[in-house]
Amino acid sequence: MASRSGRPTGRPAMEESPWASAPSREMQREAKRNAVLTTAAKMFNERGFPATSLDDIAARLQVSKPTLYYYVKNKDEILLECVRKGLHMTLDGIEASRQAGGNALDQLQACMRSYAAIVIQPFGTCLIRVGDEQVPAESRKELRRLKSAIDHEFRKLVAQGIEQGLLRPCDPKMAAFVIAGALSWIGRWYQEDGDYTAEQVIDQCVEQLLCGVLMPAPAPQAATRKLGTRKAPARAREPAPGA
Repeated sequence: MASRSGRPTGRPAMEESPWASAPSREMQREAKRNAVLTTAAKMFNERGFPATSLDDIAARLQVSKPTLYYYVKNKDEILLECVRKGLHMTLDGIEASRQAGGNALDQLQACMRSYAAIVIQPFGTCLIRVGDEQVPAESRKELRRLKSAIDHEFRKLVAQGIEQGLLRPCDPKMAAFVIAGALSWIGRWYQEDGDYTAEQVIDQCVEQLLCGVLMPAPAPQAATRKLGTRKAPARAREPAPGA
């Protein structure tokens, strides 16, 4: 076989295949796009969505603003993807908790811990702090559908816990609102450099929601009396002098 220059060669000429490096390029692009989204989510959480510009995000990443347009169209798309990632992470965490098995209370507790762990991560915090009100109107329907799916998962677990006699009778819808609302609020006040670690925050919040804050009612006194300690009958009154 002849070479490209016309000289014969002992083996076939090897062309550089575009397929050989395509996965690598695609992985690099996805990694860089994820870095853009993660950085943006952190900045939205720190400054708020309106106060964060593409110039700010580019500066934090130490790239030019035009470079960002290779990975995202605009700031609205960045926010949409950040919120969508937070929702999908939450649903994936709930599904994993359900698949782990156990009774309804075990699964509910696992789902609560998973939810709390996600709302203190950049995408989860962005979901809570920024919300879907600031994403383009045409995208809100999708995001609210995903939020509704999360709510229904909690409702189902509460209802199953009641059926199994593990939770006291209550309205599953209201209980799910309380649980998700309380755990979501962690994403607003939690600080990495605060007095409590993430694990401590999750442990205490889940325990408070499951156990409440009231002291258990004391056992009836009659049930705690020991044999042989029966109270003596009252003595009859003696007649008054001169009666």
